[in-house]
Amino acid sequence: MDTGLLPARRPADVDYRLARQTTLDGWRRGSIGRDVLCDAQPMLRRNAVECGTPTSETCPVCEDHEVAHVTYVFGPRLPAHGRCISTPGELGRLDARQARLTGYVVEVCAACGWNHLVRVTSLGRG
Repeated sequence: MDTGLLPARRPADVDYRLARQTTLDGWRRGSIGRDVLCDAQPMLRRNAVECGTPTSETCPVCEDHEVAHVTYVFGPRLPAHGRCISTPGELGRLDARQARLTGYVVEVCAACGWNHLVRVTSLGRG
């Protein structure tokens, strides 16, 4: 599975595939409404289009559009709302910092609003 712009897997990574599958299973059983699944904020949807890494995966909810992986980094000297990463070079510069940073990849369908956390990893050398 492609994981956005984040580097290769690291020992402290957290992968959310099982949580994703549980959520989708609940939706298919009818115990979770589509309005709960497809609640991406407008900014997240825009970031999926403008900064997201395209995948070859079809949205598991609408089954009409491809999902994108949007990468955000949070940590010292970054905006409180994090930084949306759009290039591998930008991520590399952040990973080289002498600070502890956290990277998040979110799977997003810009069409229907499906979104789910895919992976969390540590960045930086702090």
